[in-house]
Amino acid sequence: MPSLTRRQVLGLAAAGLVAGCTPGRGPDRPKPTVTTPPSASPPRAADWDRLRTTIGGTLDLPGSSAYDVSRLVENPRYDGNRPLGVLGAKDDRDVSTALAFAQDHTIPVAIRSGGHSYPGYSSGGSGAGAALVIDCRGLASVSLKGDGSAVVGAGAALATVYGAIGDRGRGIAGGSCATVGVGGLTQGGGVGVLVRAYGLTCDAVTSMQVVTADRKTLTVSAEDEPDLFWALRGGGGGHLGVVTSFTFKTFEAPVLHTFYLEWAFESAAQVVEAWQSWAPTADKRLWSTLKLLGGAAKHPGGPAILVSGTWTGPQSGLDAQLSGLLSNVPTPTNRSTSSQGYRDAMMAYAGCSSLPLAQCHTGPGGGLDRESFGATSHVGYDLLDAGGISDLVGRVQDAQGTTGLKEAGISMDALGGAVTDLGAGDTAFVHRKALMTVQYTATFTDGAAAKTADTFVRGFRDTMTPHWGQHAYVNYADEAVDDYRQAYFGANAPRLSQAKKSYDPDGFFVQRQGL
Repeated sequence: MPSLTRRQVLGLAAAGLVAGCTPGRGPDRPKPTVTTPPSASPPRAADWDRLRTTIGGTLDLPGSSAYDVSRLVENPRYDGNRPLGVLGAKDDRDVSTALAFAQDHTIPVAIRSGGHSYPGYSSGGSGAGAALVIDCRGLASVSLKGDGSAVVGAGAALATVYGAIGDRGRGIAGGSCATVGVGGLTQGGGVGVLVRAYGLTCDAVTSMQVVTADRKTLTVSAEDEPDLFWALRGGGGGHLGVVTSFTFKTFEAPVLHTFYLEWAFESAAQVVEAWQSWAPTADKRLWSTLKLLGGAAKHPGGPAILVSGTWTGPQSGLDAQLSGLLSNVPTPTNRSTSSQGYRDAMMAYAGCSSLPLAQCHTGPGGGLDRESFGATSHVGYDLLDAGGISDLVGRVQDAQGTTGLKEAGISMDALGGAVTDLGAGDTAFVHRKALMTVQYTATFTDGAAAKTADTFVRGFRDTMTPHWGQHAYVNYADEAVDDYRQAYFGANAPRLSQAKKSYDPDGFFVQRQGL
């Protein structure tokens, strides 16, 4: 069978960004900009030089060339943010020291594992809202123990994790974006291309190291600090402490059979109807994503519709699995498959198959591009009727005529399978019975188009809310989501609030969408 091109793995690499790696931002608060504002002014009473001498890591302050690199996050729309400083933590002690310094000087903190926070929380803000960023990307070690478990630093990028454990013949279920930090992914739940076969990323966690607001380092597990352990698996990052490492159960790395299917857009309604009935209830070893993408800049011939996915069963069984979809839709205009080992397949999904591992990141020396985007989300529990499908297709068609957008549309990623092995209250991730997670995304180049992107994705969500309700995924956070606690956490919200009161009684860890 022909090999998938980088464009085809996960459905158009550009779409891959729009659908997983670059989804994004959200709110008009703070106003996104690509211009550089005046330099931040650290509080005069704070002895920053003394802080630098008490940590083993780094401290970059405004005015230094290092600061102008370390302050940047994945989404360029936040390049104008100017945090008070960026403390690159070397270990738990550095994190504790940073918390003590911030508390002593009444300075807010922003926690960063990979820098992919959609609302820009990990950028540290700017001006009156500026914070000290505690950057955990230096906590990136990955070690495999004799029992097959993996100890992973919270700042390790997924490409690093896949490379380290994949080389040893082991795997974990994670996302498809190379630069995402395992800390943020896991604390929000963790959906990805193996979620139906092996569950959420957080489901594989057996313990964590976390520095809490009282500056103590705790080992949390089902036996030790069980309420905190529960909350940190699906409750979102930045609320209850700074997780510095995870211990994961791993599985024997499988061979992954990936597939890519594309149709003429005239078939969109038929494909959506067939996919939603097939994908969430297929054999648990099969995962897929359905994308409908418009935007004249990337799709001058009209919107695209495609399905891509992963099968972990025997290669000989893939055609039979796909027949459940293909027997109910027109013949695809493009179809291809590929088989690779776990490590190589996950690197291909991440766009890193042609890059040395050391270059599989953004920024100086990295081989991956950053792209500005806006995004929001749904979690879908219900099948769309004809009216819902018509609304969905119509909004994608609208993207073709929206000036300023490069590419915009929707990505629906199947749940079901192993996700349902746990109950809604077994971890803080409540959406165990949902059919899919949904991302509405829009990429743009000109900073002036940020508002256009936000208006498009939020308008898309508003259009689909009568069909899917208010449910949303905390790892795709958007400050425009109404009643966000209920949307993200449902019946788990009260228990999360209680955990917040127990482990951060003074409310030191603050986000605009807090627990």
